[in-house]
Amino acid sequence: MSYFDAASAAPLHPVARQALHASLDEGWADPARLYKEGRRARLLLDAAREAAAEAVGCRPDELSFTASGTRAVHTGVAGALAGRRRAGRHLIVSAVEHSSVLHSAEAHEAEGGTVTQVPVGRAGRVTAASYAQALRPDTALACLQSANHEVGTGQPVAEVAEVCRAAGVPLLVDAAQSLGWGPVDGDWSLLTASAHKWGGPSGVGLLVVRKGVRFAVRGPVDERESGRVAGFENIPAIVAAAASLRAVRAEAAAEAVRLRELTERIRTRVPRLVPDVEVVGDPVHRLPGIVTFSCLYVDGEALLHELDREGFSVSSGSSCTSSTLTPSHVLKAMGVLSEGNVRVSLPPGTPEEDVERFLEVLPGTVAQVREKLGAPSAPAARVRQEELVVDSLGKRCPIPVIELAKVFGEVPVGGTVRVLSDDEAARLDIPAWCEMRGQEYLGEEPADRGTAYLIRRVS
Repeated sequence: MSYFDAASAAPLHPVARQALHASLDEGWADPARLYKEGRRARLLLDAAREAAAEAVGCRPDELSFTASGTRAVHTGVAGALAGRRRAGRHLIVSAVEHSSVLHSAEAHEAEGGTVTQVPVGRAGRVTAASYAQALRPDTALACLQSANHEVGTGQPVAEVAEVCRAAGVPLLVDAAQSLGWGPVDGDWSLLTASAHKWGGPSGVGLLVVRKGVRFAVRGPVDERESGRVAGFENIPAIVAAAASLRAVRAEAAAEAVRLRELTERIRTRVPRLVPDVEVVGDPVHRLPGIVTFSCLYVDGEALLHELDREGFSVSSGSSCTSSTLTPSHVLKAMGVLSEGNVRVSLPPGTPEEDVERFLEVLPGTVAQVREKLGAPSAPAARVRQEELVVDSLGKRCPIPVIELAKVFGEVPVGGTVRVLSDDEAARLDIPAWCEMRGQEYLGEEPADRGTAYLIRRVS
């Protein structure tokens, strides 16, 4: 079995397992007590904090341990906004942030605050100029991930931090995906991360608040973790998280070169091996181990199940794999194809032969799923009607695009096809199909039911 979903959770690092077992006997007592067992626990906690702070590049007293990366984000966003309430109630986030940041933004809006979402380009990357344009006199906080969790695109954190610093606005960086590869550059103000992303145990997050940043704890105040995080510290897990962070950092430089070569192999060979595929994400500014692509005429859930049967654990941002039946907000913000989406995220130590076997298995697996869905094997050649209407109401991704492709050859050059669909993914996938096929997308119109999508044949 090949585990290719490290962006969700990396396998537990051997050092983390050793540290966890070793500290279970020493780190169970209350570190706030002065007796012997408490002092031993305090020594372990302090040593872990110092190791984590060194990896982050901050002072130990600026770093607090939380129960998860999501909790770190929620606490960090709420505390920074509360601390700067006199400055204003405007929050800036990018359109591709992790859901924990976007949920914090929704909660802020529900309480009367305002939020600006900064758009991204087709590669999923923001610009410092776009953050500068979003800044207002009442901006209290800006948020930006260091690298995207779905497509691996790295963000210009240092440049955005400089823009925010010049405006006197703190920047919170979600470094969950990148911290295992190295410290985050730039003059950021707050940082969050999660241990299970770098091979530490789940249930440990990091929250860093730089000295001088106004921060007010929301909710009841606890005496632990500088008053920022309530509850008894899970010292064995914290020790394991810090130990594994130090271990993966020691291996990061060499492993980054190796994994980057493997993911580049997937990026270049998948479009040659599988027709009608779009590789998404920035080809240069990206994490070493993540590569994402989308396949036309493919049901994402069916593809993941088939790959699982072949021994590959991968993830997807396709709406077909979601209980909400809505496409990934990241892929939507990028304006790329969402159907048949596959995210391959390689954990450190992935063997080269596993990647080669994946590339051998993928073409046949995609073809099998397409055949079951009745996807077109070749463009239709008939030329008859000036306009066709495709009724795909009640049908879900990727059926509307498959039905569009089947009839498109029946209209002459200059003719149009009108696709009726009530599937949210069609709003993203039909324009993406037009771009991949070199056809003209005319836009959408309201219909009696659902939406009408208009496409003109240009070749």
